[in-house]
Amino acid sequence: MHESESISAFKSSPALTAKLYEYSKIKHYKAGEVILRENAYMKAIPIVVEGSVRVIRSEEDGREILLYYLRAGESCIMSLLGGIHNEKSKVRAEVEEDAEILFLPLDKALLLVKEFPDWLEYIFRLYHKRFEELLQIINEIAFHKVDERLVSLLNRKVALTGSKVLHVSHEQLANELGTARVVVSRLLKRLEENGVVQLGRNRIVVL
Repeated sequence: MHESESISAFKSSPALTAKLYEYSKIKHYKAGEVILRENAYMKAIPIVVEGSVRVIRSEEDGREILLYYLRAGESCIMSLLGGIHNEKSKVRAEVEEDAEILFLPLDKALLLVKEFPDWLEYIFRLYHKRFEELLQIINEIAFHKVDERLVSLLNRKVALTGSKVLHVSHEQLANELGTARVVVSRLLKRLEENGVVQLGRNRIVVL
């Protein structure tokens, strides 16, 4: 099995990279597939090798909000913390772009902490990044209007995919923003009139 250059966090430790591939199961997913559901117990933590994953929090009334993205070389720190404490998942993880993912069993993840300082450093660095992203979400919800949050989300997707052509529905954007589809459709139409985007069927070009 190849060891993707995408796991750049461990380039300084080939031994750690080798252990990750030895201990993990590797799976491939298509965009839209769910790799982690809410209220599920976590037996392994996902490490994205290629592609990207969005992590979402939802409420019982059906409302959702995007928390953060997992890019190549990143993992879901909430899966690790939840698994350690034997708690059910509080988030759902869906594939944004076709992805290759390593699933590292929790017992092996804890074993690596003892063997490799680089692994512990990776966990702390990842925890810090996720915390910063969650603070940004709170800031946007508290201090920014929905139209500003929509533009910010579109720009994040452009940065994530490396393309200004986004294949995404109005409903998905609404779910990720925690608002109604009709609100997003109205705002996108306004953005199109202002020359910010060009709309198509499940397709948005960020101009």
